[in-house]
Amino acid sequence: MTEVAGENYGAIDIVCNAFTPETLENGWMSTDKEFRKKVRVKEEYRDGVPVEAYIELMDNCGIERSFLIASRSGDLRIQGSAHVPTDYIAKLIKAHPHRFSGLIGVDPSKIMESLAEIEHAVRELGFVGAHLYPHWFDEAPDAAKYYPFYAKCCELDIPIQMQVGHCLVYNPHRRLPSVGRPICLDRIAMDFPDLKLVGIHIGYPWYEEMISVAWKHPNVYIGLDAYAPKHWPEATKHYMNSFGQDKVMFGTDWPVVDPERAMDDIQDIEWKPAAKRKVLRDNALKLYNL
Repeated sequence: MTEVAGENYGAIDIVCNAFTPETLENGWMSTDKEFRKKVRVKEEYRDGVPVEAYIELMDNCGIERSFLIASRSGDLRIQGSAHVPTDYIAKLIKAHPHRFSGLIGVDPSKIMESLAEIEHAVRELGFVGAHLYPHWFDEAPDAAKYYPFYAKCCELDIPIQMQVGHCLVYNPHRRLPSVGRPICLDRIAMDFPDLKLVGIHIGYPWYEEMISVAWKHPNVYIGLDAYAPKHWPEATKHYMNSFGQDKVMFGTDWPVVDPERAMDDIQDIEWKPAAKRKVLRDNALKLYNL
């Protein structure tokens, strides 16, 4: 648990992959060992971590709940793409309902089927939000193909988070364009003023652009995942600790960032106590209706 001003509370990790031996063995994740080595996943973790062991990691560092993603990494007809089955994520949540919540991935390569899947995941399985990887589908977040999904999220009153910023090479079969400039969220926020939009991965290297869009629109938020807190940009840290403290949420993008490292780094940041609690916990609870 994290102690602030005499209070103990657990953090909420809004971006977490189900990085288990099962997901790797079944080819449900799009990353290879070279990618995991490049982002410095500990060697003992590179073949996946059983869910019970990951909960121990969460306990050790003070993370109360993690949002697991039924990710949709590209059109499955194209080599290198991978999807994490919705039922697999639902099974993990059912086994550990007080530790995990679900995010349903968006697949614009099959729009009607994906819309039905989102409806089912939220209404029947209790998933709390949607998730989009624009680079895997080779079009920026404000492309027309995504608009039916934004409308569905408004209808279901759920947030949608999407990777903004550049993307790496996840496996040798696919080299993806960095289509997710944060400014793309500007048009979406105007067209869907009731949509809860979360730009994850900080927006790096365009993090100031991400801040400007979040400052402009009341329905745009920032996710702090995929970069260890030690390396969070100074502009982002200033924003989350001052006038943007209601608009930023903690995440790891595990296994990209080790949760224990993330929470250790956080202790070295100079925080206002109220801002720290909002960023680590309260903003996520409020936005995701937990």
